[in-house]
Amino acid sequence: QKTSFHRSQTLDFKNGYAFSRLPREGVGGDTLYENLLSQDELDDLCTKGATLTYGQVKRPAPSRFTPAFVVYDKKVLKFDAYFQEEVPISPEEHYRIRQVGIYYYLEDDSMCIIEPKVKNSGLLQGKLMKRHRVPKNEQGDYYHWKDLNLGIDLTIYGRTYRLVNCDSFTKVFLESQGIVVNPPEELVSDPYTEQRRTPVPKRIMPAGPDPFRQFLTYDTKVLRFYAIWDDTNCAFGDHHPCVIHYFLADDTVEVREVHKRNDGRDPFPVLMRRQRLPKIFVDKNKNFPSCVLEITDHEVQEWYSPKDFGIGKTVTLLGRTFLIYDCDKFTQNFYREKYGITDFQPVDVTKKPLEKVSQVIPPYNGFGIPEDSLQNCLSLFPKPPRKDIIKMLENSLKVLRYQVALESPVPEDKNRRFILSYFLSDDTISIYEPPVKNSGIPGGKYLKRTKVTKPGSTPENPIYYEASDFTIGSRIEVFGHRFVITDADEYVLNYLERNAESFPAATVQSIRDHFLPRKVVVETTSSGIPKKDLDNLIVEVQKELKLQKPFNTRQFHEAFHHFDKEGTGFLDKASFLNICDRFNVPTSTILLKKLIDSCSCDDNKVDYRDFLLA
Repeated sequence: QKTSFHRSQTLDFKNGYAFSRLPREGVGGDTLYENLLSQDELDDLCTKGATLTYGQVKRPAPSRFTPAFVVYDKKVLKFDAYFQEEVPISPEEHYRIRQVGIYYYLEDDSMCIIEPKVKNSGLLQGKLMKRHRVPKNEQGDYYHWKDLNLGIDLTIYGRTYRLVNCDSFTKVFLESQGIVVNPPEELVSDPYTEQRRTPVPKRIMPAGPDPFRQFLTYDTKVLRFYAIWDDTNCAFGDHHPCVIHYFLADDTVEVREVHKRNDGRDPFPVLMRRQRLPKIFVDKNKNFPSCVLEITDHEVQEWYSPKDFGIGKTVTLLGRTFLIYDCDKFTQNFYREKYGITDFQPVDVTKKPLEKVSQVIPPYNGFGIPEDSLQNCLSLFPKPPRKDIIKMLENSLKVLRYQVALESPVPEDKNRRFILSYFLSDDTISIYEPPVKNSGIPGGKYLKRTKVTKPGSTPENPIYYEASDFTIGSRIEVFGHRFVITDADEYVLNYLERNAESFPAATVQSIRDHFLPRKVVVETTSSGIPKKDLDNLIVEVQKELKLQKPFNTRQFHEAFHHFDKEGTGFLDKASFLNICDRFNVPTSTILLKKLIDSCSCDDNKVDYRDFLLA
């Protein structure tokens, strides 16, 4: 009772490529039982033969079946052809040759005919026959690629096409199928189209003095020249771009000025109205009042003509001198045909940019800072140098103070002490000497607030002292005087530790090492532990830690600061021991237990800052 006999689809497309897959259902939708054998085992069974002495003879697996429309997908045979069409209603042509392309699609044996579109042909061109299987005869046969070849007449729907040529793929395909391809023929062109392409002979008009003949010949024909009117000799003069029109119909000339947007000139396009312009006047009496009379033909010996104009020539029109630097295509053709001129190279009239004179900065004279002195060279009214307002607001009232000593061969200067103040807002330095009684030196302001350059820097590229340059024991040279930093304010240590990422590690460590003995003495005195015993304990702990595995000291410090959310400097003993265990610090040793106890408080908290300093 089975009624459905359809087969499941085994061909599919993936990413634009055709491929075959195994059927999922049997004929009519029957269930296909899973095959326990692999594809290689099935191929071996198909090729299995008689058993020989040395084993079976393995035959190659049969190739998979691929349908024709997959093999010939997107493969098209292309033939160049033409057909003759009658034209019964035109006296100029009796037939017309129309060139077409015949396309044969191998995947389904369909054909189509396309005629290339020609602009302004007046014909309905494009696809003359849509793609389909073309009947060959009345018996129901269709055209096949075996019926196509070069040099044959192909009749389709009562119209005969002559196949004259084909592309390389078509030729290779036909020869691969055993078809002898005929030699190609020349594609016949349409005689009427070729006749229209031939230039029409121009009628030669006899030259004569008749002005009416000149008007009929050259009406609406104008020579256009591009010129420059140089008016720089006058006050506020300039180069004016103009267009000179020469009307061949009546030999008149018109000059128009080319205006640009915002050029500052009055918008009058016509500089000279259309008129005949005299070139050479007849000699006449100078006392004759010709200024109030119109110019007649008797007073002019020669008028301007087309031969007086040309690229590169200078013409004077009504007292104005114009330099012609270019012309349009029609003017070039006119001069080429009438005067035989072939050189129409334009003249370059673009303004050359003025040579920029580099500004020479005079050497620094020593007065003030170089930036302030430079403003006198940049402007007639000097302005103060621009300051970093953001830096000034962020570092307002922030001053780093250091105690410095003067290096001098004079014995009286050995005991002199100075206070060096570094202002973070503008990187300036001031030096003050505290007065000492009975020293013979009055003291007071030694250096007013100013920027100080480092030794070796040039006035053209000055390098100033920065906060990172001040370390304990470093030498600062200030205008020929050399100072040595011997001490610093405690605010310097706090500022450097808060902004440790902005300073070199050597600078921060120098200040820390300087304040370490002072801090240990203060804390030892307050805790009641003898200083000598505490120093010995710290030395022993340092020796013991050197024997352990090294660890990252910076991460060890950052871990304590991370757990101290409030920034009090104290941690409970449990958290303190956990951090030490994480970095493998042996807190179980006797020496470290003594050091932790010395840094502990009564409320079961540990001052980790004392521990880190130790």
